[in-house]
Amino acid sequence: MTDPSVPTPATDHEAASGAAGASTPAAEASAAPTSTPASGPTLRPAPGPLSMPYRWLSIGMFSLIFLAAFEAMAVTTIMPLVAEQLDGAALFALAFAVPLAAGIIGMVIAGNWTDRSGPIPSLLVSAALFVVGLVIAGTAVNMEVFIVGRFLHGLSGAAVIVPLYVIVGRVYPERLRARVFAGFAAAWVIPSIVGPALAGMVAEALSWHWVFLGVIVLVVPAAAMMLPPVLRVREQVRGDPAVQWSISRVGWSTLTATAALSVSLSKELDDPWRWVVAVAAIALAAWAARPLLPRGAFRVARGMPATVMLKLIVAGAFFGSEIYLPYLFIERYDFSPSLAGAVLTGAGVSWAAASWLQGRLVERVSNTRVIVIGTTALVIALTIVFVVALFTLAPAIAFVAWTLAGGAMGFMYPRFSVAVLSLSPVSAQGFNSAALTIAESLGAAIALAVTALVSTALGTGMFAADFAVTVAIALVAVLLAARVRPVGSRG
Repeated sequence: MTDPSVPTPATDHEAASGAAGASTPAAEASAAPTSTPASGPTLRPAPGPLSMPYRWLSIGMFSLIFLAAFEAMAVTTIMPLVAEQLDGAALFALAFAVPLAAGIIGMVIAGNWTDRSGPIPSLLVSAALFVVGLVIAGTAVNMEVFIVGRFLHGLSGAAVIVPLYVIVGRVYPERLRARVFAGFAAAWVIPSIVGPALAGMVAEALSWHWVFLGVIVLVVPAAAMMLPPVLRVREQVRGDPAVQWSISRVGWSTLTATAALSVSLSKELDDPWRWVVAVAAIALAAWAARPLLPRGAFRVARGMPATVMLKLIVAGAFFGSEIYLPYLFIERYDFSPSLAGAVLTGAGVSWAAASWLQGRLVERVSNTRVIVIGTTALVIALTIVFVVALFTLAPAIAFVAWTLAGGAMGFMYPRFSVAVLSLSPVSAQGFNSAALTIAESLGAAIALAVTALVSTALGTGMFAADFAVTVAIALVAVLLAARVRPVGSRG
């Protein structure tokens, strides 16, 4: 008999229905997940993600996310050195904006491919492209080649997340998924604590090139670690050939990425063109993203559409604030850069701790309740930071508030993924996982661009205005949080 706690592929009739849903977001958003018997080996229930037989699969997935996160965080530390040595100061901002835009394209391709062929092919190709990107960036002799490597990082680093999410939905029982996503959160947060310092040490002791090339040695064993357990349950992770390739989605994702890139770069223009370009680019990004998200996302329809949109809003509020806190401490309180960065470390620790906590409350607190609590705590924390910036209060208050903000994010972030997987048919898990990640990237990119425009318009030192923008975004999340609850559900 098949273990009923393990999600399995749909029957032929259901798969055909799922395939139709995969080509139309409306069907994906409204379809119920399927769980029908399938032949082949299955994984037995276990006490936790690190218990047998999940152990090596979990460790491998956590390692891949850790390495992708380390690369993303480490580059922040070494970019000034890279720009100086490669004579690329003029392309400094582009080196950060390109990976974010490329990630949107990578998510769409990986989502479509995963629904059609299962997560294994897209995962292997994404990991291989990530290594190629590391080689290109690590051996770059000019800034243009370095940006090509960064493009591949963004494309593959985002693409690798989608098959991992689908593997969680197919292989792990529902009661363990929140804990797995808590592990993903920790694997992303820990590099934010140790990554910048470690990258600086490597760059000083050897060269910035080894920040990229050294990661290659670790990517291959991480991928090898998780491949055997995935192959043992390949019947549970097989795709649906009835799902069609959607070239139009790739086109829409490219247009969305271009618009997001334009928003990020609009601050370099003079008035009034920076505002004209920014508003037009935001409108274009929202219009182009509609086919990439569940139908009803922009009107925050209950259930999955609202869940996807809530993640977009929450990401914008948090990440739109994050970049200004160290700047606030350095500019107004004369902190050293290392001391100013310590505030981000506090949020990273609380994020990881809160993720661990929610994973153990999965049977006691519903996804909706967790997100309501998380958005409420986030708006309180950001409001305190805003007041500190407005009245130049003691910086310790902002540190405590930002630690609360990190905890709020860690508490609710894994539940976005859990909620989406629970509402997804098997044949649409790739599309919907990609949609969730696209929403996060789009929300962060737009919020960062808007706050940067505000800073540019009002001048340096006007931090209260930046935080006012992110508080307003967080308030919207609080007002809409209850819509995560699906129609007819009590949880």
